[in-house]
Amino acid sequence: MFEIVASLITGLLVSLVLSPIAIPFLKRLKFGQMIREEGPQSHQAKSGTPTMGGVVIVIAALAGGIAFAEKNNEFLIITVSFLGFGIIGFIDDYIKVVLKRNLGLRAWQKIVMQLGISVFLAVFSYNVVGTDILVPFTRNYIDFGVTYVPFMVFVILAFVNAVNLTDGLDGLASGVSIFSFSVFIAMGLLFSQATVSIFAASLIGGLIGFLKVNYHPAKVFMGDTGSMALGGALSALLLITKSPLVMLIAGGVFVAESLSVVMQVLYFKATKGKRIFKMTPIHHHFELSGWDEVKVVNRFWMVSAVLAFFGIMSLL
Repeated sequence: MFEIVASLITGLLVSLVLSPIAIPFLKRLKFGQMIREEGPQSHQAKSGTPTMGGVVIVIAALAGGIAFAEKNNEFLIITVSFLGFGIIGFIDDYIKVVLKRNLGLRAWQKIVMQLGISVFLAVFSYNVVGTDILVPFTRNYIDFGVTYVPFMVFVILAFVNAVNLTDGLDGLASGVSIFSFSVFIAMGLLFSQATVSIFAASLIGGLIGFLKVNYHPAKVFMGDTGSMALGGALSALLLITKSPLVMLIAGGVFVAESLSVVMQVLYFKATKGKRIFKMTPIHHHFELSGWDEVKVVNRFWMVSAVLAFFGIMSLL
């Protein structure tokens, strides 16, 4: 328990120290966010806000994790996934803000990079963790056998991109991630996986510290650097704890954000131009329905907290 608390405090302190340092540094480098024209018009005022602040979260979380976690296979899976997807996000951000190409990496480039890391993680997990998946509320496991690798590749890609889609409002992805990672602290304690609890706590500490500058009005955005790194960490932790089905519940906000985009695209194509939502991901739908940004974020946090509670209950 000491290591869990210490890692959280370490992540928090490192984040609180680095965040105010990073903002003027990113401004000097002119790493300002370019806002998509097709997004809500109210977001145009955010243009130029420093981005790539996710580097702070990565450093803060690694500081707590490295200091207190045992260096084992679980540690390797988490760091490879966390840093690997974070690097992809960093490259994407760099192309957007430095090379001024608003779409960043081309879709096929991003998928190839993500797929490479996902396959490595799934195969490594297949050999080290096993092929069984926990069924929520039952304490039973399903053995996926030879289908484990393709299934987990799909899960990793889905969650990494779902977290990325959620990062669209000030503090939204940070807050939702805090609640999702809290479930892994519980899992680590219940399953005697100290590395899981320690890293989850360190991530939570880093995110809490980052929220000081990321909550509305945000002084800095995490960018794809942060959102993809968080998605990578989430994916690694659910691999180790065999809990992708649990995270369908606990990470329900991420799931809803991603599904809203899929539903919108499919319905748009099927009806030749009609839409289910006013705009996706779904947080934009609520904005365009009259909710202000803070209300949307706070409501999504509340839903995430409730879902995290049910996720923990599903383990008991």
